[in-house]
Amino acid sequence: MVRVRQLLAAAGLLHADETPARADGSLAYLHVACNDSYTAMHTGGRSAADIDAGGVLPGFAGVLVRDGYAGYTHLVAAQHAWCGAHLLRDLKAVHDADPDRQTGAAAVATTLAGALHAASAAHAAGQTELHPDRLESLQSAYAGALARVRDDNAPGRTPTQQRGLTLADRFDTHRDMTLRFLHDLAVPFTNNSAEREVRPAKVKQRAAGGCWRTLQGLADFAAICSYLSTAAKHGTDALDALTQLLTTGPWLPPDPAPT
Repeated sequence: MVRVRQLLAAAGLLHADETPARADGSLAYLHVACNDSYTAMHTGGRSAADIDAGGVLPGFAGVLVRDGYAGYTHLVAAQHAWCGAHLLRDLKAVHDADPDRQTGAAAVATTLAGALHAASAAHAAGQTELHPDRLESLQSAYAGALARVRDDNAPGRTPTQQRGLTLADRFDTHRDMTLRFLHDLAVPFTNNSAEREVRPAKVKQRAAGGCWRTLQGLADFAAICSYLSTAAKHGTDALDALTQLLTTGPWLPPDPAPT
């Protein structure tokens, strides 16, 4: 784990996520920081200190792809990127509450989908950035769609209107985080990489009566998952990794290729 934490802390882009997990009759959290090569999970609460306890994110200065949880805001050295899948779900919830009057929410979702298509196409073509005119057009469409959300929900008297205005404010305030994938084509649109890493914990929790008997058991589970996930990312079979762990010693990830 020490080795993996060191490698992740030095990476240029990370995914981070957290999920609740019951252990010893109380609520704990499983945290993950990962990229395409390494995975590090740890347990704790949900505070900024608990996030930092993983030993990866304090001082991290790369791009951090995450959800909207405010516990990550203290990581001021990082460039934050908000998961687009979460944002699209938020927009859908507002639109579905009143489809005839929440056309702005649909417009923002359409704009994000178009921006994702443009960024993906440019990245696939080997481009490092969007053409300035294309970028300006997408940014203008984004601003116009947010203005429609505000028009749809003025004066904000109903709960749906209040949610719509709150959403518009969030999309405006965090515009840089939301559109990070447009300005840096190497940044993914979603945080699926981190969400996939915590999925085994949810599966085990359902299969094991809803909880771990001890917090140490959850911590051990996090370490084992980190080990096997990292090994798999380097083409090492889980059984081979476990056999090596119990015979000659743990498999260790190689040094990253020089850049």
